[in-house]
Amino acid sequence: MLDIALLWEARGLILQGLWNTLWICFLGCLLALSLGLVLAALRLANPRLFGYPVACYVEVCRGTPLLILLFLLYYGGPSIGLRLDAEIAGVTGIGLYGAGYFAEIYRGGFKSIAKGQLEAARMLGISPWHTLIRIQIPQMARLIVPPSTNQLIILVKESALISIISVDDLTKNATTIVNQTFQVIEPYLAVALLYWLMIELIARGGYALEKRLANRQPRQAAQPGATHANG
Repeated sequence: MLDIALLWEARGLILQGLWNTLWICFLGCLLALSLGLVLAALRLANPRLFGYPVACYVEVCRGTPLLILLFLLYYGGPSIGLRLDAEIAGVTGIGLYGAGYFAEIYRGGFKSIAKGQLEAARMLGISPWHTLIRIQIPQMARLIVPPSTNQLIILVKESALISIISVDDLTKNATTIVNQTFQVIEPYLAVALLYWLMIELIARGGYALEKRLANRQPRQAAQPGATHANG
């Protein structure tokens, strides 16, 4: 039978671990989303100059476990003069690791837009910046929401690895409770439940965003027709 009283007594450690996991995941995923967009834009804007370096970065991210990247940042960094707190190393590791995957997701989204639309925008004198903001990103967003949601879920689950570099996250604090009480089931079940809740929130948020963008698409498609009819 589960010892609920044990979890109540250890609620301070669990809540502290949950808070650390939440803010590290949030900042790490935000960094991954932002850096991934920059990498994809650089690769598409000038393939000759940035294509090969960005492609190499993506392949390194795909071929390197997050755990190794965290070890390099936290334990290997000081040997080259890079000293990071464990939490900062966790945010940086999640961000750098996820950016490679998001760069490919963004690139696929941009590539899916018909070249004719970009050529038409150029002929109409629309600036590249406005073409990006008004034409490319709205269309791309609808396509990349499902794979981006999946990638965010993967990053949050893999964030449990930051406990290896001494971050007091959910996993490390649960292990501390196990070592103090010799009760294994209750602490790790609580951690599993909290991770499931976080993943469920991300999944439902992604689904809601996907549905909202899909509902907006017919209205956007109807606007040119309405304009043409008025003209």
